[in-house]
Amino acid sequence: MNDCHQTENHSNCHGETTSKKDYFFIGLIVLGVTLYTGHILDMNFEILSNQFKHLFHSFFEIINTMSWGVFLGVISVGLLGRVPREYIISVLGQPGKFSSLIKATGAGLLLDLCSHGILMVGMKLYERGASTAQVMAFLIASPWNSLSLTIILVTLIGLKWTLTFIIFSAVIALVSGLIFDLLEKKGILPSNPHKVEIPEDFKLLKNIRNDLKSYQFSKQDIGKLLIAGIKDSKMIIKWLLFGAILSSFIQAFVDQDVLQAYFGPTILGLLATLVITTILEVCSEGASPIAADLINRAGAPGNSFTFLMAGVATDYTEILSLKSTTKSWKVALFLPLVTVPQVLVIGYILNQ
Repeated sequence: MNDCHQTENHSNCHGETTSKKDYFFIGLIVLGVTLYTGHILDMNFEILSNQFKHLFHSFFEIINTMSWGVFLGVISVGLLGRVPREYIISVLGQPGKFSSLIKATGAGLLLDLCSHGILMVGMKLYERGASTAQVMAFLIASPWNSLSLTIILVTLIGLKWTLTFIIFSAVIALVSGLIFDLLEKKGILPSNPHKVEIPEDFKLLKNIRNDLKSYQFSKQDIGKLLIAGIKDSKMIIKWLLFGAILSSFIQAFVDQDVLQAYFGPTILGLLATLVITTILEVCSEGASPIAADLINRAGAPGNSFTFLMAGVATDYTEILSLKSTTKSWKVALFLPLVTVPQVLVIGYILNQ
């Protein structure tokens, strides 16, 4: 089963391609390399020396933290690109059904990738035919719920709060999925143009066995897989790099002590947490310790939950990636509009 391959450089089924240079991406790469090497070479500036050192160090740490998730995401995207769309829809379920949202939420909870890797996989699922509702449920449920990070969170805040957060995140994912499904049915949001219809007599296991029997592995397949994954992930990597650079500047030039004073278990503290998690580009590995501090030091479990959940709902990297993938600002902006009110309500209840 062959699918027409599309990337940011337009391509069609006849192999015709048109390309144009992405100067914004090129600029991000140049700036990113400068910041990263600035830390390695220990560059020193007489003016604002400490701030620039902090800037270089922050970017260096963010990139190193993100790297493994991005690498695994690239591999996952490459693999998904080779999986027939019918297989993916068969596993996730036909769009428009509650059971399909449960499967998408479960996949998000169980998949052991960081938030950046999950984002790359989610965008690829959309291109392979998953509905907007399924992709949203998958993304909302997944960022910090990987097995490894869940275990870390248990050690930081205890089993009770970890299970509470997991349950509420799954609830928000399912409710948000139902809302997006309803908005799509009413025509308020566009449907996925990559929609796939599966024949009634389609047998997943039988087709997989037949494909495996006819498949012949070669060493070249590994290189092709990585190249395809990188090409299909270019758009996501661009916005991840943008987020890392912006977050580094914020960490270097914004006084964190002033911001942390407003993180108590009050409405003001809850709103302040929402503002911070919106501004900062924090990977799931970095979000978990910060969330733990909000419980253990600030005594604000609702703020902790808000920091973990609203981070994905308001993340500019995710919003821009959704817009680029779905070709719709509406879909991208409805992510925070649908999820943030739910997060704040649950956060307020937990703080009580």
